[in-house]
Amino acid sequence: MSNAALNPIVDYLSSVKSIEPRLSWLNETAFDANREFVSVPQQVATQAATMPDRMAAVQEGKSLSYRELNQRADLLARRLRSLGVGSNVVVALYVNRSLAMLVGALAILRAGGAYLPLDPIHPAERLTFFLKDASIKVIVTGECMLDSLTYRPEHLVVIDPEGRLPAGDEENEFVCPSVKEEDLAYVIYTSGSTGQPKGVEITHRGLANLVSWHHRAFNITADDRASQLAALGFDAAVWEIWPYLTAGASIHLAAGLALNEPGEVRNWLISRGITITFLPTPLAERVIALEWPAKPTLRVMLTGADTLHHYPSRKLRFQLVNNYGPTECSVVATSGIVLPNPENRDNLPSIGRPIDNTQIYILDERMQQVPLGEPGEIYIGGAGLGRGYRNRPDLTAERFVANPFASGQGTRLYKTGDLGCFLPNGEIAFLGRIDEQLKIRGYRIEPAEIVKVLDEHPAVQASAVAGHDLEDGNKRLVAYLVLASDRQPTHTELRNFIASRLPEYMVPAVFVVLNALPLSSSGKVDRAALPTPTTDNTLRDSTFVAPRTEIEKRVADTLASLLDLGQVSVDDNFFLLGGHSLLGTQLIARLRDAFGIEISLRSLFDAPTVAELSRVIESLIMAKLEAMSDEEAQRLMDGPAAA
Repeated sequence: MSNAALNPIVDYLSSVKSIEPRLSWLNETAFDANREFVSVPQQVATQAATMPDRMAAVQEGKSLSYRELNQRADLLARRLRSLGVGSNVVVALYVNRSLAMLVGALAILRAGGAYLPLDPIHPAERLTFFLKDASIKVIVTGECMLDSLTYRPEHLVVIDPEGRLPAGDEENEFVCPSVKEEDLAYVIYTSGSTGQPKGVEITHRGLANLVSWHHRAFNITADDRASQLAALGFDAAVWEIWPYLTAGASIHLAAGLALNEPGEVRNWLISRGITITFLPTPLAERVIALEWPAKPTLRVMLTGADTLHHYPSRKLRFQLVNNYGPTECSVVATSGIVLPNPENRDNLPSIGRPIDNTQIYILDERMQQVPLGEPGEIYIGGAGLGRGYRNRPDLTAERFVANPFASGQGTRLYKTGDLGCFLPNGEIAFLGRIDEQLKIRGYRIEPAEIVKVLDEHPAVQASAVAGHDLEDGNKRLVAYLVLASDRQPTHTELRNFIASRLPEYMVPAVFVVLNALPLSSSGKVDRAALPTPTTDNTLRDSTFVAPRTEIEKRVADTLASLLDLGQVSVDDNFFLLGGHSLLGTQLIARLRDAFGIEISLRSLFDAPTVAELSRVIESLIMAKLEAMSDEEAQRLMDGPAAA
């Protein structure tokens, strides 16, 4: 090879060598790296010994002191040990949000095992897959949950809603086995690109690092009152529990709270005196837009799991902190305070900087660092890195790769599939997904998993699933179908079919019918060529009926604008068109502006079609007019000119 031909290669290698030292300051995150390892269950036991009568958790008038939490967890841990639970043995935890949830998770950790949280809202078929795939032999559950378990492992351990075993178990002293940093702490399943979910294995090292950083970053003390709102199967629940029980703080579990009603969530946080909370991004954006007391007890609102589109108001009296981290990296990898007055509001809020003992690299296709400000794939290394995927060595090797920037052997990086870039101030801008994975309302979704279910329907010949951007920056799931020639399913039929197998957030909002899926030259589905949903190409449950009154027309136009649809029939159902509770709050706000009336979310659930909702609006307008004096009614009819 000639010197001339070598020049571009030499220039590239020289540029890479010059970039790496200049970017090293971005990952100077080492903190307390030489401290003696103390596991999370040991830290909770220390709090129980130090302040046994302090409240650990409360839910609707029922509470657990640290003494009660520790004693009940030890009793359950002793039972689990007798069933063979120990180091790296995974135990399923199948309970509702309750005090039992905390006792069960702590007991599994105290027994030396790792817990696998199962969300009761998931279909039975999905839960059965988790139990079999994770090779579960022991499950901790509640009496009221037994009937919904279609698959039962070898051992069932039943506890009551407050975490107690049936009477008769003696309170013999329990000695907690030692836990090593590399032992498993928990396993959480996420959506899988092969059409099957995958179990992420997280070690005690990663969990302890999350807890230690959280204590330091947010000055957690025993006086803090934290909320627990996330579903147990969502890794945010890990973050809502252990940083507080290890600090002697109290956890307040929601019960019957409408988590899709921003106003109710705000009122609950205020009434419970919550000082620190986590809310998924779509909900957080709506909650911070509400009016708050001048001196709320809330001092920190954590958010994450989706792209943050808005900055907080100057009026907000608590910190908004944006966070980023795949489940594979112990919940949080980067974090940063979102200021109300950034230098450039045209850019989305950043995802902050790497947390303690965590490294973030932005790499090109050659796994070389890109210059500051240039986009590349986000790779994550450090203490929070998970062990890999349960019983999936092939996928583990594909996503957890050797770290070329570390001197020690065996160090790895997690290949996220996310795009990002380092900003000049060292913070990171999140730029979206490289692959097809989607985030809908904070949940990571692999379209292949939905396609797998759709293709099992007898009316579906072929399908694809994509995310469609709405005008407010959120996404909705759209399914594209090629139907069998002799079948014409309805919208509701397909939704119900998918909902029986997948969680609600994985059910497409709209079904678009195509003659054939558009393909690229390589034979893959050409997602860029998938059409936008319109009135003509989407499945409906009824024929199109045009608006008949002015109110119906304004309501239909409002829905069409909000859901990015060409037309909306008066018989169309808001929720079947892809609406959900968070979009419902936006619809209510728009109707308030349009008609000057207040509609509750409950009314929207009861009257979800354009025709039904229009009748509700008409009755509210009439009631408002009847309550007016003659003079007020005349002024309203005269309009602004009379003012």
